[in-house]
Amino acid sequence: MADEMKPEGKAGNANDVIHSNGDASSELYEMVIDQLFAELKTVYAETGKVTDEVLSALNNVLQTPLLPALDLVDSKNVTLLVCPAGRKLYQVVGSSSTPYTCFESNNYCSCPAYKFSVLKKEEHSMCKHVLAVKLSNALGVTKELQVSNEEITDLLLHLE
Repeated sequence: MADEMKPEGKAGNANDVIHSNGDASSELYEMVIDQLFAELKTVYAETGKVTDEVLSALNNVLQTPLLPALDLVDSKNVTLLVCPAGRKLYQVVGSSSTPYTCFESNNYCSCPAYKFSVLKKEEHSMCKHVLAVKLSNALGVTKELQVSNEEITDLLLHLE
């Protein structure tokens, strides 16, 4: 399907379909991603392992930095922050030890790679930090931390 969107002789990837075909392809892409993460969750729950097949499928569809995201999950660098008012956000400590704020629902991250590779160049659908959030949730290994309303408000006010 992606090859149909590219000029003759050029192969495409899933991200080309998203950016060239608008909402219908975007919805289909999101459905495929959701299905892959559901499969990851099921396989991991049943076997305690992440299979090569699931990793390969994720890598092929996402075209995103999968290995760095898996490293962040392995290092337990994904934390869900929850306040009494019910606000929730994720904080992912990146490979440079910098904490980034992420929102899983819209694939937002405060990291420079999100702004450059996702928004500006449209090379990826998400950065490694958002992917780490999705992987961590699918594997059931996300840490949860209760914070005050003021702390979460402060984090939100200082997003770049």
